[in-house]
Amino acid sequence: HRRFDYRPKTDPYCQARYTFCPTGSAIPVMKEEDVIEVYRLQAPVWEFKYGDLLGHLKIMHDAVGFKSSLTGRNYTMEWYELFQLGNCTFPHLRPGMDAPFWCNQGAACFYEGIDDAHWKANGTLVLVTTISGTMFNKMAQWVKYDNETGIYYETWTVQASPDKKSTVWFDSYECSKFILRTYQKLADLGAVFKKTQTNYTSIILFSGEPIYLGNETSIFGPQGNKTLAAAIRDFYSPFKPHQSVREFFVDLFKIIDRVILNHQFYLFYNLEYWFLPMKSPYLKIIYEEVPLPVGSKASFGV
Repeated sequence: HRRFDYRPKTDPYCQARYTFCPTGSAIPVMKEEDVIEVYRLQAPVWEFKYGDLLGHLKIMHDAVGFKSSLTGRNYTMEWYELFQLGNCTFPHLRPGMDAPFWCNQGAACFYEGIDDAHWKANGTLVLVTTISGTMFNKMAQWVKYDNETGIYYETWTVQASPDKKSTVWFDSYECSKFILRTYQKLADLGAVFKKTQTNYTSIILFSGEPIYLGNETSIFGPQGNKTLAAAIRDFYSPFKPHQSVREFFVDLFKIIDRVILNHQFYLFYNLEYWFLPMKSPYLKIIYEEVPLPVGSKASFGV
């Protein structure tokens, strides 16, 4: 997944159904001698609206919690879509614009408090490690870098087959990947994690070797490939990013129908278009273990 030099301004056309990070605040500077508990947080996607509905499908959202022993304050940090999942997965086909229009940024959100009921009711709230204030402050600097350079949300993982050792053509870049990167950063700083099983959701497409098609200019620009441009627009035409959760899943089934009937998928990744020659089993939602990281330095306060 490509890193960028800076985060571009969002286009006013991109509108969020739910405001991004409404209670967000700056990450505080902790006292070096503080002892901070780190919690794994996981709950079904859209739990606030649909309860455990998506928990049954194991479509989960991940976050990380922190509790300061010096102040007693606790905090939540997560990374998610600025304009909801539909916008990160499908583009808008706007009148008068040849190229599909994407509203697919994701970003980190940090705010005071941990909503215990939200995470415990249908999900997970469990202590995974303890860190110093110094480690927390170094992590905060890294979060700033990560957030300014990793800016586009990617829903899909694309791999060659369901086999565990299968080639991964494209990796997703979503909420759980941010949490995994954060855990790894803490491990690199010296955090020692507990032996706790940690599972994460992936939405996987199965494809033969992807074929590079070009970027927006080379496909949709004045010298572009009109036939290819029409095929990509046609592929995305059933999907409407501004929609309810129910409509999002209706569209997901439409995409499955196209993918299975036509063995094709057009993927937009790192601002480039790729053709995926799809193959069985086409699409799978998995909930698999990714172990907590092992650090290379001495532990602190565990």
